[in-house]
Parts: sequence; structure tokens; C-alpha cells
Amino acid sequence: QVRERLKKQVVEMKEKFPGFRPGLAILQVGNRDDSNLYINMKLKAAAEIGISANHIKLPNTATEADVLKCIASLNGDPAVHGFIVQLPLDSDKPINTEKITNAVAPEKDVDGLSSINAGKLSRGDLGDCFIPCTPKGCMELIRQTGIQVAGKRAVVVGRSKIVGAPMHDLLLWNHATVTTCHSKTSTLAEEVGKADILVVAAGKAEMVKGEWIKPGAVVIDCGINHVPDSTKASGKRVVGDVAYSTAKEKASYITPVPGGVGPMTVAMLMQSTVESAQRFLEKFEPGKWNIQYNQLTLKIPVPSDIEISQSYVPKPIDQLAKEVGLLPDEVELYGQTKAKVHLSALKRLKNQPDGKYIVVTGITPTPLGEGKSTTTVGLVQALGAHLHQNVFACVRQPSQGPTFGIKGGAAGGGYCQVIPMEEFNLHLTGDIHAITAANNLVAAAVDARIFHELTQTDQAFYNRLVPAVSGVRKFSDIQIRRLQKLGINKTDPMTLTKEEINSFVRLDIDPGTITWQRVLDTNDRFLRKITIGQSPTEKGFSRTAQFDITVSSEIMAVLALSDGLDDMKKRLGRMVVASSKRGEPVTADDLGVTGALAVLMKDALKPNLMQTLEGTPVFVHAGPFANIAHGNSSVLADKIALKLVGEEGFVVTEAGFGADIGMEKFFNIKCRYSGLRPHVVVLVATVRALKMHGGGPAVTAGVPLPKEYMEENLQLLAKGCSNLNKQIQNARMFGVPVVVAVNAFKTDTKAELALVVQLAKEAGAFDAVECTHWAEGGKGAVALARAVQRASQTPSNFRFLYNVELPIIDKIRLIAQQIYGASDVELLPEAQEKVALYTKQGFGNLPICMAKTHLSLSHDPEQKGAPTGFILPIRDIRASVGAGFLYPLVGTMSTMPGLPTRPCFYDIDLDPVSGQVNGLF
Repeated sequence: QVRERLKKQVVEMKEKFPGFRPGLAILQVGNRDDSNLYINMKLKAAAEIGISANHIKLPNTATEADVLKCIASLNGDPAVHGFIVQLPLDSDKPINTEKITNAVAPEKDVDGLSSINAGKLSRGDLGDCFIPCTPKGCMELIRQTGIQVAGKRAVVVGRSKIVGAPMHDLLLWNHATVTTCHSKTSTLAEEVGKADILVVAAGKAEMVKGEWIKPGAVVIDCGINHVPDSTKASGKRVVGDVAYSTAKEKASYITPVPGGVGPMTVAMLMQSTVESAQRFLEKFEPGKWNIQYNQLTLKIPVPSDIEISQSYVPKPIDQLAKEVGLLPDEVELYGQTKAKVHLSALKRLKNQPDGKYIVVTGITPTPLGEGKSTTTVGLVQALGAHLHQNVFACVRQPSQGPTFGIKGGAAGGGYCQVIPMEEFNLHLTGDIHAITAANNLVAAAVDARIFHELTQTDQAFYNRLVPAVSGVRKFSDIQIRRLQKLGINKTDPMTLTKEEINSFVRLDIDPGTITWQRVLDTNDRFLRKITIGQSPTEKGFSRTAQFDITVSSEIMAVLALSDGLDDMKKRLGRMVVASSKRGEPVTADDLGVTGALAVLMKDALKPNLMQTLEGTPVFVHAGPFANIAHGNSSVLADKIALKLVGEEGFVVTEAGFGADIGMEKFFNIKCRYSGLRPHVVVLVATVRALKMHGGGPAVTAGVPLPKEYMEENLQLLAKGCSNLNKQIQNARMFGVPVVVAVNAFKTDTKAELALVVQLAKEAGAFDAVECTHWAEGGKGAVALARAVQRASQTPSNFRFLYNVELPIIDKIRLIAQQIYGASDVELLPEAQEKVALYTKQGFGNLPICMAKTHLSLSHDPEQKGAPTGFILPIRDIRASVGAGFLYPLVGTMSTMPGLPTRPCFYDIDLDPVSGQVNGLF
């Protein structure tokens, strides 16, 4: 009956949580025959019920440390819900059994042998502990008789920790009057004769005589003893602790030996495992959050960003991880305020439905920015802390270049920040440094390869590439891939012909085609053009090169678009660094560096968990530029967050720059590779930027705003809303509803804000909402959050702008005409050559990632509003084959920013006593 009930419960679990199975681990030390028999019984029962059982067998040479190490591993395994150590421990080494049983995590101790579970049972906390399986089985048998335990006189013979003592406690808390007897009890027969319920676990063959038993008593015999029996082939038979033949004449119910308590003990082990799995699901049910939010204390005037950030103490990051349903082994702590999340979380949750997917973008901005990051944080704080929805923000990691340069940090602002902002804006967990190391390893490999090919013969170079180790020459895996690419199907280095050796060792890189540059995460204009190889040791091989900023590296884009380690490794290997003199692409795989890059990047692939001021979770992961790359945070962060929030939850991610750049690339590149489909676009607009688009004076960082931006001017504002209208159209072109967030500044008038809301709705926005989140935190974005909720419930008919199979020029033209408003495009000679080259090399079916100014819909940053009829010039096209896109260069732009006259670092300092960062951002 128990097994059938458990079968049904396991089936129900699997139906409710697809892919889930209760897990039982059995740890055995040694190879005792009786232990093997008992374990096989347990494994068979588990298989019958549908429990995933794992038998771990350590040799009898195992030490106590070996056993404890194994236990620690099983304690941390989320697939193991029940865990027992098979006793006795059959080891040649001294092992403290009590230490071993107490090492098992109490919540997995389905044998109920740990001191914590024993203590809870002793105190009567029956609903919060595991009861040893034999007493639990005895109790179930007693209940099956129909006898009322409460008020009955019970006698337990035996006082072991495994049966006697817990049986006493169990009967006591079921309101029986209990007496415990043992081998030293002088009046044993007399005490047994008083028992309405008799449980015997003394370990002595037929110790309790039938004539001692009270007529009508319920007798549970837990003993297993062997006595001589010449009629048996083995010369012995199994008997219990009770003289069965005479006792059954007086008892109303009695368990046989064998076949009585034993099978019930196994059944109770299975029941406890299922119960443990149910507790696990209740605690870690996907989408079921029990999260504590921080209450803001708002100040007027609003203090500086760093003052606000440092005035709130973030909750411990492991607490936040637990609140959002992450398991302990899925979280890698980096101090108290940040952590990496393992990709195993995505695997565990793969069968769970996704939440609602929201992208925050903006109108064409001023150089000051219009508050997309602030709005992203404000929206998630409103949805989480105020509307009590499961919600995650997914944002990019900022580069240290702008942080110390002109822009400052990117953690949001006012009362809508990711905290601690110092951690967010600086090293975080070292991902950008890993990209710098990986990128520069490729750069070093390129120049080193050219150098070695120029200075060595084929055979000498081959001997160094495939050296003899202990007299044996062997190709590495990556060299095998190189041979296969060349059509050489050989694995023995000694069998290659001279021609094959030449093909294998000569990449024959054309230095003039090298597109791979060194990187640094610092704004340094003097590295925009450099000469390398000037040392005499380079034997005259020098060339002109440059440094880019790290976040412009293709490896950053690869990180952002990868959906796992295997995918990342393949993308890294596909990265094209140059062409050969024959016009063939040379890849990182050809250089032999793919595996090393994957090793450098393996930790960077895990998303970083942080939190907002109000305690909502944030993934900070990847930070590709939005001009020469796609300007969005990682696919993996979005995917994990969408699983964690559950079907009714929300994931809010941000696309860089205006909707014509970041949003277009979010749809056509990120969503194309991720397979995710957005539900709502949140388009951020400000009165300031719209006045600029209406013909207002230039807005310059570090310079006070002209008076036109400080005074009401409805005419100027209305004219500038042409840009808002166009960006709304751009979003709707992809079939996704648009909610406009009007980010209010203190200089805006009510009439101006109302006009923007009105014109946004007239332009086709689902809704438009005034927001005051910068000054009020999530409270100031509640109306926006409600609008997003409503919009997410409407149908989203998402579609891509173009088919990737179209010719390169047609895809570029579609973006230019449909998104920017151009009448046509003009490919300059270098760009025309690249179209032909990339089409020939097989890269023509990649998506397009336009590299243009973010300060205008056109290629000219001075053209504001919504210009039309212009010709978009394409001066060159480059390929990020590993990331998976081609990027046409529109106009001129630098991939290495410079420092301004007065960089942000003038205001940054450290208190040497407290260690507190002051003046940052």
C-alpha cells in the first residue's frame, strides 16, 4: 500500500515539475554481503516507485576523511533529496560512525540518525524531522491495526539509537504511556505482560516468550537472529526476538520474521525520500519567491548617487540567491554583495516556462543620456517591491573607460541604482579583465605566428608544432581539427607528406588584412595607432597596429551571445583574425588558441548576481558596445532570469543607445540567436532630448544647459517629438507593443510632460506614462509598471526585420530605409570589396550590426529629429564571425575613446582609514 501511494505521488511530482525525480543516494564503505543484500532491496524498491537511486561504493581502505568528503559532495548535490550511509562501515581504517552520521545534512538524513533529527524527535517536532525508518515502519504497522495508540500502555524492549530510543519517543508523542525495558530489566516478563503495544528490538533470539504477552496485545518484532537448524540447507534459520509460535496465540496482531518489519523499513525509507523531495520542491519551487525588499528613505533634495548607494546596506547576496530560488551549489560567492551563478541552474530549470520579456530602449539621446538604466532599475523596483511581482533586471557591465572618462558610472542614478555602485562600476568579478587577457592572447598569437613562419623552414616549424614527447609524436585535438579543415584525414604525424606539412604549418597570414587588435579597458587616445615589433629580437618584422577598448572586442560580443560553454567555444574558434595571402579566412582555431581562450573565459560565462537599492535581483553580465557591437547584456543572463521569475514574472533588460541602434540589434541579432521573444518595449523619452530634436541648442557634457531647456517651450517640444514618433514606429515594426516612459526632470513643466504623453499615444504607443523614479525609486515608476503589465497581456506578433539569407547589401538597405529613414545607401569601394569577400568566404548570411553614431537617426550626429531622404554612406564592412554578425561602418568612429579635459577621476578618492570610496560617479 505504501509503495503504491508513493508511486502515485512521484507521478504527480513529475507531471507538475517536468524532468524532476526524487533522488536517493546510498553510501557504502566496504563490501559486506549483508549490506549488499539490504542495498539491493532498497535500490529495487526505489526503481519500482520511480525514485532515482544512486549507489556510491567506497573501498574498505577508505579513510574517515574520504567518507566525509563524499558526504559533503552529496550534501551539496541538488539532485539528491534523501541520503543514507549504510551501516556498519566496513573499513580497515578507524572511522567514527557518529561523526559520519552527523555529517549528513539533516534535511537529507532520511535515515533519521543525525543528532539534529534525533533531538527534534525527542522534543516532539515530528513535522520537522526525519524519523528512523524502522520505528517509522513500526508505527505505520500499529496504525494499520486500527488500534487507538493514545492512552494505551506501550512497552519497548531495547534502547538502541536506531530502533529502541526513537520508538519510545514516537509512541510517547503519539500519547501512549511508554516503558522502555532492556536486558538489565529485572522484571521484564512482568513489564511485557502489561503492554497493549509491544515493540521488541533487543537483538536476542526469541528472548520474549509467548506466555509473557498480554492477551490481545499488538506485537511488533524488529529482531533478526540466526539459530541452528539442521533441516535447512544453510544449517540455520532466521527468527525474531519474540517466540513467534507461542506469541501468535495470544497477540491480536504480530509481525512475522522475516517479512514483517523489514519490508516496512525499506518502504519508510522510500517514503522519507519522497517527503524530502516534496520539501525541496516547496522550498525551491520555480517562480515561488519569498523575497524581502528594502524600504527607501527618500530625501529632498536628492543626494548624490554614491551618497545614496552607500547609505543602504545590501542584503547578503547568498540570501538574495536563496530568495529567488537558486540552490547553494548554483551560486559562487564573490564576497557579500556579488556572486556568479552557475549554468547548471538553467539546466535544472529547463522545463519551466519563461516569464515576460521586456526590453528598455530610448529615443535618440543627448550626449548626457536620457536615463535608460535608471528607468530599467526603477521599473524592476516598482514591479518587485511595490507590485510584488517576481522580476529580474538584466543589464550590461560598464567599461572602466567611460567610468574614469567623461560618462561616469552606469549603475542607474538617484533612488534607482544597482548596489554597491563601486563594485558594479569597477572590477566586479573580473569578466572584462578575462576578455582583455583572452583578446590579447589572440593578438600575440597572430604576430608570433607570422614571425615564426617567416623565420623557420616547414620541417623545423612542424617539429616544433608537433614535438616528440618521450619519443612519441602526437597531434593535439585542435591540430586534428586543422588537418580535417585542410582535408587531411591523418592522425599519425609521421605520415604527412611535404605538401601536407606545408599546408599544415603555413597560415600565410597577409599582415595587411589583420583585423584583430589588442585591447585595454582604459580610455587612451595615444594607443589608437601604434607601431609594434620594433625590438631587435623581432628581426625587422614590424607593423602598424592599434589598441581598442576592451568592450569593443569580439570576445565580449561572443560572451554576450553564447548560450553555453560548448557554444562559446565554437564561437571563439570561428573568430576571424585575418585573411591568408590566398584570400582565405584565418581563425582562432587555425591559430590553435581556441581551447586556451575557453579556459580564460569559462568563469566569465557565468552571470553576475547583484541587487537594486530596493532589494530586487539584477544580473550584470557582458557589456558589448552598442555601436560596433550589438549593445545588449548576455543571452544566458536573460535565459536564467526568465526561468527563475516563473510564468507570471518579468525580466527587464536594457538595449544600448537609442531604439534605432540597441533595440534594432536586440531584435535582429540577440533574439535571433537566443530564440527568445519579447513581450513589451519600454521607450524612454525626456523633455530635454525632445527639445534638442526640435531645434534646441547643442547639449554638451560638463556645460550648463542653455535656457531653452530650463523654460517651458511647447512648440519646440512638439517639433522634437518627430524623433519619438519615429522610434515608436521602429519598435512597432517588429510587432511588439510600446510603452513610453517619460523620464521627468525637475525643470520639466506639467504641460510639457502631458504633451509628450499625448503625442506618444497619438503616435501608436500602447501607453505613455510620466515617471519620477529617479527621485522616488520604485514608487515613482508604479504607473509605468502597471502599464507594462497590461501591455504584456496583449498579443505580441514579434517578427524580424529581414531574412538573413538576403544579400548583404539588401539587409543593410532595409535597416537604413526602414529604421533610419534613409532613401538609399552608398557603399564606398572598400565596403564593396568586403561584400564580395565575405560573400565568397561564406559569411553573407550573417545578421547585420550597423556601426553608426547614436546621436542621430542618420550618419550625421548634427541631424536631429527624424531626418529623411538622405543617402547613408557605408565606408567599410567588417566581420565578427565568432559573434555572428557583419558590422558596416557608417561614417568615422573610434574604438578607443580618449580622456576629456577634465576626466571623472578628478573627483574619485579613497578614505585611507575606512577604505570607503568617495566622489565616485
